[in-house]
Amino acid sequence: MLQHIFLSLTDQFSVLNVFRYITFRTGGSIMTALLFVFLFGPSLINALRVRQGKGQPIRDDGPQRHIIEKQGTPTMGGLMILLGITVSTLLWANLLNPYVWLVLFVTISFGVIGFYDDYLKVTKASTKGFSSKIKFTIECVIAGAVAIIFVKIGSEPFSSSLTIPFLKNVVINLGWFFIPFAICVIVGASNSVNLTDGLDGLAIVPVMIAAASFGVIAYLAGNAVFAGYLQIHFIPGTGELAVLCGAILGASLGFLWFNAPPAMIFMGDTGSLSLGGALGAIAVASKHEIVLAIVGGLFVLEAVSVIVQVASFKLTGKRVFRMAPLHHHFEQKGWAEPTIVVRFWIIAVVLALVGLATLKLR
Repeated sequence: MLQHIFLSLTDQFSVLNVFRYITFRTGGSIMTALLFVFLFGPSLINALRVRQGKGQPIRDDGPQRHIIEKQGTPTMGGLMILLGITVSTLLWANLLNPYVWLVLFVTISFGVIGFYDDYLKVTKASTKGFSSKIKFTIECVIAGAVAIIFVKIGSEPFSSSLTIPFLKNVVINLGWFFIPFAICVIVGASNSVNLTDGLDGLAIVPVMIAAASFGVIAYLAGNAVFAGYLQIHFIPGTGELAVLCGAILGASLGFLWFNAPPAMIFMGDTGSLSLGGALGAIAVASKHEIVLAIVGGLFVLEAVSVIVQVASFKLTGKRVFRMAPLHHHFEQKGWAEPTIVVRFWIIAVVLALVGLATLKLR
């Protein structure tokens, strides 16, 4: 919005030409989302605390200390993140860019699903919310619709192809199979972030790291000069997603202020589903789906730990981990919560560096 307004005034004020640059608007997007969450976060937390009473229901089968330490903490903190992202993106992004609207649609839609799930949990005072089958079906429909549009607005057949990191000339044309593949990426990323969100600050920092990484990737992929230099595939229009990634980074950084141990609020499914869905959609748009599995490797580990645990118990009656997801396994082993959180953050940083290295090693 600001870009369209100020660029119309460049004849009178040449300094306003800075609004042409994605880098400038990404910086503005980060600061706007950050300040928005800082300003309105406390009021939202107080309102949610009053309305929710006992706060987010705590699992009875989880670590016992959670029942004591985390009882009464309000949830739905993802609302402040979603609002920060939406306001900042609408202000700073080029609103004529279809990629911006598609990723924002995924973010908000998944946030609405998560909000309804959180609402049911709070009102019923139960950890069981929205039907998982219905929730999964709706997520797939949304992701599928967006994936189809991604293919339509891209350059065929590349828009339905899979690129391979480290190999600059290897492109696999998936045809219409790209649609279910993209659905798996978007829905998988969404639910993987959701599974990771189990300790104070655990999920939000890796989300920030992934958002920053994909802000760089989207900007480079959308710039013909940089894409040519790095020998990555040029995707016209995706550079504008850097502004949205900046909004995610800023809003998440503001949320961390309130979510740092001991958390004043949890993001809930409202935040985790929407943030994961956003990252998945950005990866699909920028043709770096496999890189997301590297950059977001922590989320993958958490999801795999749950899959392995469930499969092992159903097939053999035995558990591989003391508890799943993986962070609870280390809690049961006696690790302190801050130790788990910080060490997982370190893993997220290392994986992000490996993922970014794929841009040059081709």
